[in-house]
Amino acid sequence: MNLTKKQKTLIIRIALAVGTITSLFFVPWLLVKAWILPLPNTVQEQLDEAIGHGFDGMIVYVDQAGQPPQYYASGWHNRETKIPAKPKALFKIASISKLYDAVAVTKLVSDGRLSLDKTIADYLPELVGRIENAENITLRLMIQHRSGIPNFTDSYNFWAEPTKTYEESLALILDKPANFKPGEDYEYCNTNYLLINKIMDDVLGYPNFQFIKERILIPLQLNHTYGSLSEVNIDDVMSGYHVGHPFDLKTDNHGMVATAEDVGTFVRALNDGSLFKEGEQEIYTSIYKYEHAGWVPGYQSFATYYKDLNAVVVAFYSTTDAKLYNWNLSEIINNRIVKLLKRQKG
Repeated sequence: MNLTKKQKTLIIRIALAVGTITSLFFVPWLLVKAWILPLPNTVQEQLDEAIGHGFDGMIVYVDQAGQPPQYYASGWHNRETKIPAKPKALFKIASISKLYDAVAVTKLVSDGRLSLDKTIADYLPELVGRIENAENITLRLMIQHRSGIPNFTDSYNFWAEPTKTYEESLALILDKPANFKPGEDYEYCNTNYLLINKIMDDVLGYPNFQFIKERILIPLQLNHTYGSLSEVNIDDVMSGYHVGHPFDLKTDNHGMVATAEDVGTFVRALNDGSLFKEGEQEIYTSIYKYEHAGWVPGYQSFATYYKDLNAVVVAFYSTTDAKLYNWNLSEIINNRIVKLLKRQKG
């Protein structure tokens, strides 16, 4: 293929954007196509284009200041039964739930029930000698992913048969060496939040999602956010698919489910500070971030606040793959949606 200098420059930029730094050979051409296609006229057309790239279903919610909320959907809610995607369907939000956990910790710290400077040894003394550096890993370091604890979801073939309990998940990393000394590096680690949730449960004396419901969901009137699939009508949940896997993954329980609108309302309140009481936002800002993404098989989710637009954009994609091409593709599509919003704003 003979490429012009301009085309080659575009491809190099795409390679950098999707994290492929070893060779342009490894850049999937679908990503190239998604990047260089002219922007469509509307957000809805962009969703429809994304379905053409291979996603089974997609939902987007936009909350832009001064405008009514915008709801979009394309593709399938359920591929097998040919039910069209629904903008207010429930979706597995995966690691976006860490934002809710961090807010819950913030409120418990503000209440004086947790301390950011206490350690695993203080809260979970049974893990001393089983988790390296337990005496020096503080709650703050766990929230910030600076603990050095191995990530249990990185265990070999984890997603083929995920663990179902705290004990099963914890067993995957017990007695393993730390990846680094506490506070000396950063590594995203689901084990941190496994332990944080256990600590909150122990301090509260009941499941911490009840605390999240009472202190976050009810005040914000988030009536379509749930702790697990067991609390919902499964037909209300968007189906999820993984490339190469023949079945709908909807019934696999992976934590919180919510509508895009509920997630957007939460992220708006998180960013404008209305979620917090006096002194709480300072605590939160010192420990965690204000946006997040999530991934479990069949489900990719993104919740972002764009300060220059004063807009929250929540995007759900119901198709994943082992090589994360779809993750990179979804990030390209997210960026194109934001460009459309900026163009509309003028």
